[in-house]
Amino acid sequence: MSNPYQIVRTFEQALSGFVGSPYAVAVDNCTNALFLCCTWLKVGEVTIPAKTYVTVPCAILHAGGRVRFESYEWEGSYQLKPYPLYDSACQLCRGMYVPGTFQCVSFSSNKLINIGKGGMIFHDNPEADQWFRLARYGGRHEVPLTSDHFTMLGWNMYMQPEQAARGLTLAMHLKDQNIVRPVYPDLSQFEIYRGKGDGLGNQ
Repeated sequence: MSNPYQIVRTFEQALSGFVGSPYAVAVDNCTNALFLCCTWLKVGEVTIPAKTYVTVPCAILHAGGRVRFESYEWEGSYQLKPYPLYDSACQLCRGMYVPGTFQCVSFSSNKLINIGKGGMIFHDNPEADQWFRLARYGGRHEVPLTSDHFTMLGWNMYMQPEQAARGLTLAMHLKDQNIVRPVYPDLSQFEIYRGKGDGLGNQ
């Protein structure tokens, strides 16, 4: 029997070619893409815009980092400063990849490729690529479970083949420039994000 997860690889290759990144790793949502990147980068204090999606600071905090909010307007994508990491959930444009960075995109119901839920990491780091692929799949390699040899503790964050197949179909109709403009609340006013470290909030 052929490997049903090959369609996930095909989806990854199609989008990496579109944005211009050497590697693309599909996961179950953009928040987990950011979490895996934050974990790989071993983030400390991370500065993000005050108006962003609620799970972005959650991903930073769960990865062991601290959050600092800044008040500024952004469109499409923004950096999780000072790291080479970008939340590009609202942008998917041809040739947008910036070498040396990790760019995370979203495929949720209000995004540019709507498969209900999903995300992807675009990057150019071969060591990170191997780690992401194990980390998203419970530490598993892409072999039968009973034949595997486990060397790391991973998470259950992989993309299902049926979602990748739908995404591949929708990707065929992408325009070169694609940006969505959602409205987000000001997260700096919520005490919950001040729960870890001294760098939280507008201090």
